[in-house]
Amino acid sequence: MDRRKFILGSSAGLLATSSLMSLSAFGCSTKKTVKSGHLVLRFKPYELKLKHAFNLAKSSRTTTPDVQVELEYDGIVGYGEASMPPYLGESVESVTKFLSSLDLTQFTDPFRMEEILAYVDSVAPNNRAAKASIDIALHDLLGKIMGQPWYKIWGLSTEKIHPTSFTISNDTPEVVQQKIKESEQYKVLKVKMGVPGDKELVETIRKATDRPLCVDANQGWNSKEYALEMCHWLKEKGCIFVEQPLPKEMLDETAWLREQSPLPIIADEAFQRLPDVVRFKDVYDGINIKLMKSTGLHEAYKMAVLAKSLGMYVMLGCMTETSCGIAAAAQLSPMVDWTDLDGNVLIGNDRFEGLIFEDGKVIPADKPGLGVSIIKGLE
Repeated sequence: MDRRKFILGSSAGLLATSSLMSLSAFGCSTKKTVKSGHLVLRFKPYELKLKHAFNLAKSSRTTTPDVQVELEYDGIVGYGEASMPPYLGESVESVTKFLSSLDLTQFTDPFRMEEILAYVDSVAPNNRAAKASIDIALHDLLGKIMGQPWYKIWGLSTEKIHPTSFTISNDTPEVVQQKIKESEQYKVLKVKMGVPGDKELVETIRKATDRPLCVDANQGWNSKEYALEMCHWLKEKGCIFVEQPLPKEMLDETAWLREQSPLPIIADEAFQRLPDVVRFKDVYDGINIKLMKSTGLHEAYKMAVLAKSLGMYVMLGCMTETSCGIAAAAQLSPMVDWTDLDGNVLIGNDRFEGLIFEDGKVIPADKPGLGVSIIKGLE
């Protein structure tokens, strides 16, 4: 059997002669640990079910496609995931095809991270969420081998973590009120804008709470003049920054807005990978790093260091993800100015536990790797 074309959903389990695995139920009780001296990859689709409809400037959805990943080395398993909101341009089919094309068995030393991830990146262009799933699982694996969480390996302290925001998107007044109630533990609210009723949504929130707001327009404002008008209005409403106000192609208009705006302008959809940091340093005040865009923690760490050196703000965001992806991002939290790591609480079928939520902050557990484990019964 060609291990590069191992059929997704095979029920054969772990085969001694096959080193690339893609199982439909990799948590089955018949699974055996593999002490083979090389990396073993397994993955399966897992649809994330949202508690509320996610209403954005250009889309609305109640689910997010996701692929769960395991990377095993000598009986130790690292967990990762690829979460794929529509704008990423990835799908379960593209992710599983990409993962099936990898031959990680050529690596007998998991600590050769640069080499392993360079190989993964070279296999095909784009596929950023698919690549992130390997990166996250590899970091979890290595952290477990070393017996330390990654924030400690990087020399960071959880004492420097800022409160995370809770996302509220436009909906009926009744649902918005329910979302506000669900956000009571959070000290900062993130408002999804760029759709009809923007101001009404903010006014509804302001009637219920005076907590600081941050705004994500998701490219929904098409005029720099209107965007500037909104930034001045939002400043009066207690907003602290605006994320991706204009379409990502409008770089000159965004640079103009940045010069005129009373609020920092943060890049989201426009910002993808490391070279974009320097490219956007005179266009945006800061960047929003998301692991599913950056191909994972390895590059995200470099992004944060470079952006800080250029005097830019750094925000740490997420997609709708399980606690696995959120725990991975949380390892970087002490490095950034703002965190938006609520993706796991927006879904109703999380597979992982272990993240700590305290005083409005998402804090990685002081446990090896990412610090999370699969909830019993959801293996």
